[in-house]
Amino acid sequence: MKAWTVGATALAALLTAGMAAGTLAGTGTLPQSWQTVRTPSAGPVRVIGTPANGCIAGAQSLPPEGEGYQAIRLSRSRHYGHPTTVDYIRSLAARAKARNLGTLQIGDIGQARGGPMPWGHASHQNGLDVDVWFELDVPPLPREAREGLELASMVDGATKRVDPTRWTEAQAELVRLAARDPRVNRIFVSPAIKLALCERHDLDREWLRLVRPWFGHEAHFHVRLNCPAGQPECRDQEPPPAGDGCGSELMSWFEPPPPAAATPKPPRRPEPPAACAAVLEAP
Repeated sequence: MKAWTVGATALAALLTAGMAAGTLAGTGTLPQSWQTVRTPSAGPVRVIGTPANGCIAGAQSLPPEGEGYQAIRLSRSRHYGHPTTVDYIRSLAARAKARNLGTLQIGDIGQARGGPMPWGHASHQNGLDVDVWFELDVPPLPREAREGLELASMVDGATKRVDPTRWTEAQAELVRLAARDPRVNRIFVSPAIKLALCERHDLDREWLRLVRPWFGHEAHFHVRLNCPAGQPECRDQEPPPAGDGCGSELMSWFEPPPPAAATPKPPRRPEPPAACAAVLEAP
C-alpha cells in the first residue's frame, strides 16, 4: 500500500469509514473461525448484515475461469458470494471482452460463509464485494501460476498521480463499465485514479458519483453491490453524496495532514449479527 498523506477532510472520512468498515479492535467471533470453514452452508442464500459486519448463507462460488476473466489466488478460498455478485462479475467480464479491453483478473469476493477475515480486508463479509485488478494484459494462466501473481500499481509513488505508462483509456473505460451497472453501491479506487477519471471529458459523468477515493487501491478496484431483492437481513451502505465527487473532498486527499493530527484508538469491533453464529455452525 502506498503511504498517502491525508488532508483534514480525507482524515475525517477515513475515521468515519474505518468505523463503518470494521477496522476495529476486538470482540465477537474470531476471524480465524470463519477462515477455517471452506464450504458454504446448505439451504437458501441469505445475506446478513453489512459488508463490514455480516455473513452469507448458501453462498455461490465463482468458477475459477470464464469468458473474459480468470480468478487469482484461489488457495485463499475467497471466491464465494451472492449469486448476484457472481453474475455481476461474469457480466462485467463479458462486456469488457466485447470492447476488447482485455482479460479481467478477479481477486477476493468473500469466504465460504462470509464473516471477518484474519487479514487483508475489513469488509468483504456478506458476499457483495469483489476486487478487480486493473492490469488487463495478463495472458490465460494455469491455476497454479495465478497463486503468486503480482499485478502492477497504476499510480506513480513519487508524483501521487496515475502512471501514464500503465494507466490507459482501457482502465478508465473498465471502471466506467463497472460503475454503470445499476446493482453497484460504490467503487473504491486510489485517490490518484479518481482524479484521473475526473479529468476525463466524458459527457456521461453521473457514474463518477459512485467512484470513491480510498487507500490501498492503486492496483485494483473494489466493487460493492447493493443488497439484492428479497434479502431483508442485508444492510446497505448509505449511498455516496450527491455530485461527481471531483471537488474539494477529493483534493483533500492530496493535502498535508493538519497540524497535530492524531489517529485515535480504533473503537471495539461490533458484535456480529446474531444470525451469523448459526451460519458459521451450520452443516
